[in-house]
Amino acid sequence: MDPSKIRKKIGRFRILVIGRANAGKTTILQRVCKTRENPKIYNSAGKKIDATVLKASTERGEHDIENEMIFRSNPGFVFHDSRGFEAGGESEFDKVKAFIVSRSKETKLRDRLHAIWYCIPMDEESRSFTKGEIKFFSQCDTGSIPVIVLFTKFDALYDGAYGQLKSEGASMEEAEERAPKRAEELFAIGSQLKFLYNPKDIGRPPKCHVCLPNMYKDDADCGPLMERTAATLGNEVVEQLFVSTQQNNLELCMEYAVERTLLSLSDRTAHNDEEIIILIGKSSAWFPHIVAVCL
Repeated sequence: MDPSKIRKKIGRFRILVIGRANAGKTTILQRVCKTRENPKIYNSAGKKIDATVLKASTERGEHDIENEMIFRSNPGFVFHDSRGFEAGGESEFDKVKAFIVSRSKETKLRDRLHAIWYCIPMDEESRSFTKGEIKFFSQCDTGSIPVIVLFTKFDALYDGAYGQLKSEGASMEEAEERAPKRAEELFAIGSQLKFLYNPKDIGRPPKCHVCLPNMYKDDADCGPLMERTAATLGNEVVEQLFVSTQQNNLELCMEYAVERTLLSLSDRTAHNDEEIIILIGKSSAWFPHIVAVCL
């Protein structure tokens, strides 16, 4: 199906974002939607919630996972927020489970939950998983909805990597340059990932994970998050919706445009003008934001 028709029929890509306070959730969503603005909040009926009312509810400890967060810069994404299970304990966990089950049973694809981003901050050295995180990955059945773990604030691990490189004889400049890669290498063989993907410890591991450093910067790279999310979706229609909605990774749009449009016609050596125009239209549908700017 043409991605432009998919967007018209389904509307928006829906993501549940889980993580405790200060996990960097809002910052990541701002980078994904390429903005510094805060999102607009709407209730389940589509009515915009006044900021003062929302703030008062938050201060009272009230939170509605059904509320939709939408950024003006990219209204193609709809985000639902869970505070993380430390905040609400058993009650919050039950709400998340009920929300996932309810959304997975929606008859219309536009109302279903398409992906889950679970944010785990790494600003605590040698951080182990919390009881709430272990419970989620052990007991929460998300069905066909993929879960991607976002290790946020990953740059907090750079200091440890820098110190290790310095102890090995690297200069200050060299250690600073190599610290990000060394941090990734150490994390890849560390205890967190071994535990997260060990079936003896975790009954329902995530589909994949991504490390996100320096998300506070305007030029922060969300490309890996886009790539990993697209690769886990499985459903081709949902995959097309996501790729054509995200605006962070042009290479991803190009990759899917080639694979899904151009390569499907690789066995044909000639096209008339009408076929070429149709081909161009189908390919450009993977770049809706770019096409809109060009027009």
